[in-house]
Amino acid sequence: MKHPKPTKHSISVLHQLCNFIPPYLVGNLARRFGVDRRSRRFTPWSHVVSLLFAQLTHSISLNDVCDAIRHHAAKFGMIRGAAAPSRNTLSHANKHRNADMMEQLFWDVVAHLHGIAPAFRGAGRGLGLLPRRFKRAIHAVDSTTISLVANCMDWAKHRRRKAAAKLHLRLNLQSFLPAFAVVKEASEHDSVHTLALCQGLREGEIVVFDKAYVDFANLHHLTQRGVFWVTRAKDNMRFRVCRKRIRKPGEDIIRDDEVVPLSPESRARYRGRFRRIEAWVEVDGKPTLMTFITNNMEWAPSSICELYRCRWSIEVFFKQIKQTLQLCDFLGHSKNAIRWQVWAALLLYLLLRFQAFLSQWPHSFSRLFTLIRGVIWDRFHLPNILDFYGTAGNRWRMCAHPQTLYLPGFSP
Repeated sequence: MKHPKPTKHSISVLHQLCNFIPPYLVGNLARRFGVDRRSRRFTPWSHVVSLLFAQLTHSISLNDVCDAIRHHAAKFGMIRGAAAPSRNTLSHANKHRNADMMEQLFWDVVAHLHGIAPAFRGAGRGLGLLPRRFKRAIHAVDSTTISLVANCMDWAKHRRRKAAAKLHLRLNLQSFLPAFAVVKEASEHDSVHTLALCQGLREGEIVVFDKAYVDFANLHHLTQRGVFWVTRAKDNMRFRVCRKRIRKPGEDIIRDDEVVPLSPESRARYRGRFRRIEAWVEVDGKPTLMTFITNNMEWAPSSICELYRCRWSIEVFFKQIKQTLQLCDFLGHSKNAIRWQVWAALLLYLLLRFQAFLSQWPHSFSRLFTLIRGVIWDRFHLPNILDFYGTAGNRWRMCAHPQTLYLPGFSP
């Protein structure tokens, strides 16, 4: 049964979210990256909390952030002594303080939350399209473009009238959390970052990526490390068939061959055989012929298609952070300011996902975000608010009675 009213708490909802970050962590990282030498009254901790507040409230400008925080300066100061910034102070901090601190803070908080709640590592199985019969760790690699203002951001120009940054990401589909991320200019090709994105993969794990990341030298490197990869073949790729694994095409599987690249340059980069699978897959309700390549010689062709289908889970992740969090309107134009805000968005996503895990939140991420945003300064117990949300109780009720099955005047 739901509580009649959420329980009062001594601290605000924003304070309760920030308590998931260990108290010592920001200070240690500030000294490590030299951020403390550039701060006086506006401490690195105040900077982190201000950016989390900007993400959670969808602030559209520096004045929006600073005015709202100053209006609640007393409650903001209770969050471990955080100080309300002025407009120029926050702008200067975003531009000149080392954004590597915020990036490292995200990875350290991930490790901390996994340490205090080991089950959080597998909390993402129900969020994506992960095949249940695969017990190995599965990673999806992809990128998303973040549109910027061309006339203000010369560092990110990749077309005549357009500017954009790219977030290259490796998503762990078991936890539905980033395992590696790079924020770079959109002018660089995706394949340039393939080696870095796959650097931390272990032997026996699976990585799935789009054909934009295909590079035979990197694929050979992954094979040598014992990492299984699944991707799509580019349209201009040509192969020489070494062995046909099926003689007659089936209803969905057209071919399953062991091949080598036909180009001498590609054969020099990838020394050995891999599989090419052509299959009909359903895309937007229509059957589409796709060609997949992989270095695994044991899985069924249907399993290869299903593995590539789970790559779409990373698109769900990008949709959550781009449509729910504040990754459209930025508070600064420099590359350093963009990195501060992107990593702040990922950190807020992590904190909200952890709270949803602790409360066993059954609804969508966008509902969780809007619910917490509406009570950010209220002093309610956050788990009680999430438990109180909604109108349906835990007990079921019968919508029809057995008597309605019998008509008057008729015997059963």
